[in-house]
Amino acid sequence: MLEYAVELEELSANPLHKVKLRKAKSDGEIDRRSVVNPVQARELLTAVTYVGRSRGLMLAAMFACMYFGGLRPAEAAGLRKKDCHLPATGWGLLTLEKTKPQSNKRFTDSGETHDDRGLKHRHTKETREVPVPPELVAILREHIDTHGAGEDGRLFRTRTGGLISGSAYAKVWKEARTYAFTPDQVASPLAGRPYDLRHAAVSLWLNAGVHAPEAAERAGHGVDVMLKVYAKCIDGQRDVANQRILDALAA
Repeated sequence: MLEYAVELEELSANPLHKVKLRKAKSDGEIDRRSVVNPVQARELLTAVTYVGRSRGLMLAAMFACMYFGGLRPAEAAGLRKKDCHLPATGWGLLTLEKTKPQSNKRFTDSGETHDDRGLKHRHTKETREVPVPPELVAILREHIDTHGAGEDGRLFRTRTGGLISGSAYAKVWKEARTYAFTPDQVASPLAGRPYDLRHAAVSLWLNAGVHAPEAAERAGHGVDVMLKVYAKCIDGQRDVANQRILDALAA
């Protein structure tokens, strides 16, 4: 507005240019205190099923997608039956195409709180394939057998077929933490948000020795951004790197 006033010559200069602001820089790194280990993650997923009469049971597989597949919450919310290749044995494959991000109705194209969007950091029609371990395959197969899919094919929805709001699944998650954790853990940042399941997944892949480009492809990240974001969560890699260098030198 002030710049426009300058263009109209109502003001000689923008007075805000004289104000110097120094914003605290955020490096975007994940707080390692929020990252759960596999035992804690499974305890949380079990605890989710105890929340409410049906809410937790419907959401347990959605949270499992975030941990075992590294999906973003909006990606898990938009997951459809046709996106899932779930064989009877072995690894499965999720082909992600749509997301269901939540926003204010005023800022969506449809006028609803959730819009159909493409994947983050990708072209609208671009997909991302995410291999998923047998444990998640079994969870999703059971979910489909029990709850089926909605009219639009979505796996996770309310009893009336609507989209589950972020506040609704956050409330379920908050209650599940009290069942799975000690009081001290509940008061800590440990898995404080559902999104922390995704952080735990990517941290696990990197610590397991999955090459950064492969982990980034599965997570839908750029390699440079992923390594920066998860730098503090990567443990025990120095000894592995040292040994690999020694082996290369001795070759």
